[in-house]
Amino acid sequence: MKITRIEVHQAELAYAGGVYRLSGGREYRAFDATILSLHCDDGSVGWGESTPFGSTYVAAHAGGVRAALDLLAPAVIGLDPRCHDRIQDAMDTVLTGHAAAKTAIDVACWDAHGKSAGLAVCDLLGGRIAEPVPVISSIGSDTPDAMRASVARHREAGFRGHSVKIGAGEAEGGPALDAERISACLADRQPGEWYLADANGGMTPESVLRMLAQLPEGTDIVIEAPCASWRETLSLRSRCRLPILLDELIQDDADLIHAIATDACDGVGLKISKQGGLTASQRQRAIASAAGMVMSVQDTTGSEISFAAILHMAQSTPRRLLRCALDPR
Repeated sequence: MKITRIEVHQAELAYAGGVYRLSGGREYRAFDATILSLHCDDGSVGWGESTPFGSTYVAAHAGGVRAALDLLAPAVIGLDPRCHDRIQDAMDTVLTGHAAAKTAIDVACWDAHGKSAGLAVCDLLGGRIAEPVPVISSIGSDTPDAMRASVARHREAGFRGHSVKIGAGEAEGGPALDAERISACLADRQPGEWYLADANGGMTPESVLRMLAQLPEGTDIVIEAPCASWRETLSLRSRCRLPILLDELIQDDADLIHAIATDACDGVGLKISKQGGLTASQRQRAIASAAGMVMSVQDTTGSEISFAAILHMAQSTPRRLLRCALDPR
């Protein structure tokens, strides 16, 4: 089985909610998706995707993804898509980094592999687990009442967890507003629900500690990606009474090993395109599992293709450690 042709397509994915807001005043209305089809000599066609969350989330942007694919695609023509580590080696030989671009090829290889074998990708990734995958919503920054209403709508749609975006600037209301947002989102909490307060690296240790001081005692929530640097995160970790899950800071194996060695967090957000595809995500899942870390399986954003990759990874992740999977659509 050999790769014979790769085609790259572009699509705009409009945000259904109008405007999505993150810490630092970041706003998004649409996302630039790169969709890739990978054709093989046995007739199999695998599909992959990479849709960066704008250009200020991690070091990736849509134009860069497609430019990188001009280098990466020729390097894997003629290779067996089922030999995932060899595909990674070939891509790394011609281009350092650029995990988001490599993801599109990697995911397409897994899709082609599954189709050729007549197996679901989750079975190739270790085997499906019969229990359902809990899916988490993403609640953009807004007024506390609007965010509470958004949680209610997502709950009614079947979401078992909710990622609440925080990181208000001082002029906007600062830590006091973030504490109100969290309390509002948790006000109608149902049994079995799981909550993240996600700053996307947009807060300082000082602002997080001020926010925590204004939350009611016993608030059950996990703080995700509070700060932009390791120094800030480790400083906060030593003083934070709530669990911490890291996302943007963990982009490769070395980052994850560093987080474990420094006891920087209790869990990790595995985003398929941030990690570099399903091959890298599977490896990092094993590392995190060995350390007893909980996981949220996600991607930055994307279409049905991205969501399919997330679900196959989540479906094969032990439920003891899987907290949720994100629907990025």
